[in-house]
Amino acid sequence: MSETIKPYQDSETGKKEQVAQMFDTISENYDGLNKIISLGTDATWKKKILQMVKLQQPTSILDIATGTGDLAILFAETTATEIIGLDISQGMLDMGKKKISDKNLDSKIQMVLGDGEKIPYTDNYFDVITVAYGVRNFENLEKGLSEILRVLKPNGTFIILETSVPTTFPFKQGYYVYTNFIMPTIGKLFSKDKAAYKYLSTSAQNFPFGEALNNILRKIGFIEVKHEPQTMGVATIYNASKK
Repeated sequence: MSETIKPYQDSETGKKEQVAQMFDTISENYDGLNKIISLGTDATWKKKILQMVKLQQPTSILDIATGTGDLAILFAETTATEIIGLDISQGMLDMGKKKISDKNLDSKIQMVLGDGEKIPYTDNYFDVITVAYGVRNFENLEKGLSEILRVLKPNGTFIILETSVPTTFPFKQGYYVYTNFIMPTIGKLFSKDKAAYKYLSTSAQNFPFGEALNNILRKIGFIEVKHEPQTMGVATIYNASKK
């Protein structure tokens, strides 16, 4: 499971510290590499999330594992007056702050250094919470999801975008080749951290997806849980709510 898969298997530090270190290291190249590795489909998935969030007409949004802030920046198009991008990597946040400043969105979006498993906000605070490619990096998945449930308002919306594994031929076989050979090779060529993209590939393949993740969300206490595979199943959007 995801708790045992760490970026630097030879290191004795915890997964959380390793994930922060990894993203600090690759932060300068992350946006460009992500576009290459996702073959441009990542932007389409995030625009779908934007439309889902707009329907909720939120006042407050929390984007956990915000990285360089792509989703948080998109959410500036919503009704929200408070948009928080939370991440454990200062390097990623610094890149995001520059993008936000360039778009003159400093007054609307706040980038916060923090832990998604110890969210620094009170109970029932946010109308919408999103996590893109972040839940599989939690050191303790159920703890992180429980924290999200705690700070989500009743009837609020929780959206996850996460990689998943295609289950039908030939997409399943193509995905295996791409994630095990092509994606790590791209990471090695263009990133300063050769282990990072190997970890991202391995963690994606071993993380529960589809109905398995739905069941974990239900166990935590989320309701109205559903999922929608994207692009032949290489990613999945999950949507849930709170009583």
